[in-house]
Amino acid sequence: MTKSPLLFTYNMVSLLEPEKIINQIPIEEHFLSADFGCGAGGFTIPLARRSLKGLVYAFDIQDTVLSALQGNATSQGLNNIKAAKCDLEAPSATGIPANSLDLIIIVNVLFQAEHADLVLKEAARIIKPGGMIVIVDWKKDVPFGPNARISLQETQDILRRLDVKLKHEIEAGTYHWGAIFGK
Repeated sequence: MTKSPLLFTYNMVSLLEPEKIINQIPIEEHFLSADFGCGAGGFTIPLARRSLKGLVYAFDIQDTVLSALQGNATSQGLNNIKAAKCDLEAPSATGIPANSLDLIIIVNVLFQAEHADLVLKEAARIIKPGGMIVIVDWKKDVPFGPNARISLQETQDILRRLDVKLKHEIEAGTYHWGAIFGK
């Protein structure tokens, strides 16, 4: 799934402010959540802090970033993160039962996917009714960054076919769009 080198992926996260984005999401402390394409934990760590009585599944295709995430979680005393290597474009890739999670975060992943629809299909499969899928990705009109991008409208069209609807947009910074979708 990964088309970009690790350094480029890390630099993209540094353009975002994870805490500001996480603060726009109504997260409860018992939530069962997932971070698709978690990297070293830029969003996983703040999510785990907000849902201390819950569990955060952290999925990435790269062993090195999962190892870094584990180190970050340990150093911060977070034991509610379960990291796993996963190709999110594979059918039922996460191994999580259908309709199980309260929240899924997908940040800067869809533009990297050869088949963004398959990543979104897995998210729609495992999110429970009333759950949220939060997506942040590159705006199409930014003059730098990756060439391949997916718009909010394209994402919304895919999710609508999966019976997941746009709830509202969130502020994701100058270079990214963000939205909360619900089942």
